[in-house]
Amino acid sequence: MAAIAGVLIASRDNSVSPTTGGAQTLLFAVGAAVIGGTSLFGGRGRVIDAVIGGLVVAVIANGLPLVTQQSGIQYVVTGLVLLVAASVDAISRKRTSAA
Repeated sequence: MAAIAGVLIASRDNSVSPTTGGAQTLLFAVGAAVIGGTSLFGGRGRVIDAVIGGLVVAVIANGLPLVTQQSGIQYVVTGLVLLVAASVDAISRKRTSAA
């Protein structure tokens, strides 16, 4: 899957360098997994849930530039969605461990 992602990024950018990707790609990758339900605290996740999380991140990344001209808003919204997903996971883990 990583090779397919690399080919897609290279075809999208029409070039490849050692710094291709970086923090933005890492934010989107971790965000997709966490939004899909994979816990930051360990445990298991399903592939289909990560794919759904990836679709959510893609909608944020591709939809927000259509609505607003500010490019920094995309990272703020992605971070907020990631924060909400991690908070929901932490609260649900706390409730299940207390019960």
